Amino acid sequence: MASFVRFLRKLRLLFGRERFRDELNEEMAFHRAAAERALVDEGMTPEAARYAARRQFGNVTRMNEQSHQVIGFRAETVMQDLRFALRQLRKNPGFAATAILILAMGLCANVAIFAFVDASLLKPLPYQKPSRLVGLFESTPLGPQFHLSYLDYLDWKRMNTVFSSVEAYDNNPLGLRTAAGVEQVDGAIVSDGFFRTLGSSSGTGRDFRPGEDLAGAAHLVMLSYATWQNRYGQRQNVIGQSVALGNVSYTIIGVLPRGFHFALVGPAEFWTTLQMSPDPNGRGGHGIAGIAQLKDGVSLATASAAMSSIAKQLARQYPDADEGRGATVLSLSEVIVGEIRSILMLLWAGSGLLLLIACVNVSSLLLVRAESRRAEIGLRMAVGASAGRLIRQFVTEGLALVAFASALGMSASYAAMHLLTRLIPKNLLINMPYLEGLGWNLRVVLFGVAMASNMAVLFSLTPSLHFLMSKVRMGLTRSSRNAAGTVWRHLGANLVVAELCMAMVLMVAAGLLSKSFVRLLHTDIGIEPHGLAMVRLRVPHSAYPKNEQIVALAHQLMDRVRGFSGVQSVAVTHQMPVDSTGGGSTSFLIVGRGTHSEGNEANGREVSPGYFQTLQARLVRGRYFHESEDASKPRVMIINRAFARRYFPGEDPIGKEIRFDASEPVIEIVGMVDDIKEGPLDKEVHPAIYTPFDQGAEGNFYVVVRTGQEPQAVLQRLVATIHQIGPAVMTSHAETMTDRIDQSESAYLHRSSAWLVGGFAAMALLLGVVGLYGVIAYSVSQRTREIGVRMALGAQRGSVCRMVLREALRLTVVGIGAGVVGSLATATLLRPLLFGVRPWDGTTLSGVAMLLGVAAMLASYLPARRAASVNPVEALRAE
Repeated sequence: MASFVRFLRKLRLLFGRERFRDELNEEMAFHRAAAERALVDEGMTPEAARYAARRQFGNVTRMNEQSHQVIGFRAETVMQDLRFALRQLRKNPGFAATAILILAMGLCANVAIFAFVDASLLKPLPYQKPSRLVGLFESTPLGPQFHLSYLDYLDWKRMNTVFSSVEAYDNNPLGLRTAAGVEQVDGAIVSDGFFRTLGSSSGTGRDFRPGEDLAGAAHLVMLSYATWQNRYGQRQNVIGQSVALGNVSYTIIGVLPRGFHFALVGPAEFWTTLQMSPDPNGRGGHGIAGIAQLKDGVSLATASAAMSSIAKQLARQYPDADEGRGATVLSLSEVIVGEIRSILMLLWAGSGLLLLIACVNVSSLLLVRAESRRAEIGLRMAVGASAGRLIRQFVTEGLALVAFASALGMSASYAAMHLLTRLIPKNLLINMPYLEGLGWNLRVVLFGVAMASNMAVLFSLTPSLHFLMSKVRMGLTRSSRNAAGTVWRHLGANLVVAELCMAMVLMVAAGLLSKSFVRLLHTDIGIEPHGLAMVRLRVPHSAYPKNEQIVALAHQLMDRVRGFSGVQSVAVTHQMPVDSTGGGSTSFLIVGRGTHSEGNEANGREVSPGYFQTLQARLVRGRYFHESEDASKPRVMIINRAFARRYFPGEDPIGKEIRFDASEPVIEIVGMVDDIKEGPLDKEVHPAIYTPFDQGAEGNFYVVVRTGQEPQAVLQRLVATIHQIGPAVMTSHAETMTDRIDQSESAYLHRSSAWLVGGFAAMALLLGVVGLYGVIAYSVSQRTREIGVRMALGAQRGSVCRMVLREALRLTVVGIGAGVVGSLATATLLRPLLFGVRPWDGTTLSGVAMLLGVAAMLASYLPARRAASVNPVEALRAE
């Protein structure tokens, strides 16, 4: 009951504040009057009694405040503090704008990068038991992640004891027959239990059933939700209808649920089953990727060890094909994200460092501002303000500052997220479905709130702790300017050293990444990319069932293209250089070195005569292919330098022979070309084998043209000519070689990391230089009297200027020195992201140190010049 009465009193005070004040004043006046009468009755004069009564009751203003604190709502005093804090910000627009913009900039960068981290690394994959899903790959001497052969996949599925299911998949472009002709669409092939392993059953219709992925089974297809929506108008009766993909009629059995995606096959519209035949001679190839679900209680390490054991067993059982091959088991999230993980963590660390610099800068501004308010704080305490009341005021001012900065920073982060997403090339973005709908979500907002809360605590504690540790009452008797100068020289200078150190770390990281990106773009890829244009063809097996027909189509197309104006040469190849996947590899036997492959692996390419001349690749030894070398002639091949270094060190490889397996004819090495970057730009060149296109044509190949004109202009005519010659042929990847290089995944990742870290470094440099300028300028303003005395005693302007610059130089040298140590440690962590650059690159370290030093001294020159122009008479009179 008593608590309810107190609540009613507080409620009455909240809505009747003026009335409460009047009643309180009346009650206090009544008690003072009663005390005066009692003192008069005791013999005091009326005037003496009045003064005695006032002394007895004490400070009226303080008693009013205490009464409000005891009886009133705390919200009332909070509103008073908030109004006062807003007035303080309005009175100091320069301080307010600078602090808010600095904090908003740091918060914007952090929240925007965290949104990408959340979407790529933190958000669970949209599958059932995503942490139990793994990707399966074969390892070879060329690398740890290669596709599986179909026979190895079947053996892994049969022999393993660590997975509850093992499935296969691959992307599979298809030709959709419509009334307007054949349209190339994205497709995927999967094993029958693929969707059940992911836990993604069909939204409409049914899933694939066991056995429907075997050769000879019915041709069935599932639609993506977007395809059902866009091509079929979300009609329910689509189930059971037929769709012509190539020359095969498929029956639609189901529609995948809305939002389903599988990044490793891209935006597939039509999902069909494998339906492969277990060809005994196909074990040595790499055609499909694997996915599996771990059994309960089985760890990733256990599964990896078990699969490695199976791989060794298969290598002993099938030495011709599987010798030297192992197994790689990775979490599915790691497979999907790939190299993006390290780039995102780098950017997140850079944005965090930038926010830390921003917080240091604003903290220093708050300290300066607190020092300049010493007299105000001392006066407020003298008239009755308590320490708690003043600290609450500091807290409110810090909260107001962070609130404005957070609103601006969070708003800017939303725009930054979408801007960064639009900067990702489309050919890469389609393989990042997890970035779809990127923006604010609960985790991103909570992260922003957490960052803002930390800043609020920091900016509330900074002036509060400074106030508690300082002798505030000395502000009434000692010059606050002298006190501020002393504190700033001891604390503000240290903060600036920390800023310069962190700016140095970011600038060195940006310098190393930028230098790495330049080296990447200018690395020797073994060909001349300028003037090259290419188009990829997918020849349907139904229209061209024999290899001879594919060869005839390629020759007819090359003859037609040679007649184009400006075309210098034309060739075909089943794979172009700078392939992000690295291309397919194959095992082989070296004649005269045993009957097993013993881990011999190389990238395989089928190319036409004139291919190397078209690319302007350099012939090292031997010869190129002849036009007459077709399937009826002895088989020949050309190798690269990497092949010779690995398999024929110190020998002349020309004339040596290999075979792909014991049943295949021998292949003679007739030439050796310089290394060509067949795989990603930032990876080493692997051994490569080039065989004549006419001796083993494939249905998927590129037409590549060298022209003396702008290569982009040739592409449209080239595509039109292909469709004239082969109406059923599908085309894709029409691009120039320079665009292929510039938009490759490795180039984009290096470019984006260099640009973003460079942006953080530029902002850090600006903040560090501004911080140093503030330190020196404030120090000069506090030492005006000292400088005036020096100049009155005969000090020259030059010596005063040098004195100030020496102070700035000392801070700069210490900051850069600490930054060099931090940069070396950071650069070591950057090693996996660098290409052609050492982490301790002396040129970058010295260049960044020089740039930061020059910028810092230029920022310090202005206050030094101002100090040198001080009028001694005016300085002494002002003090």
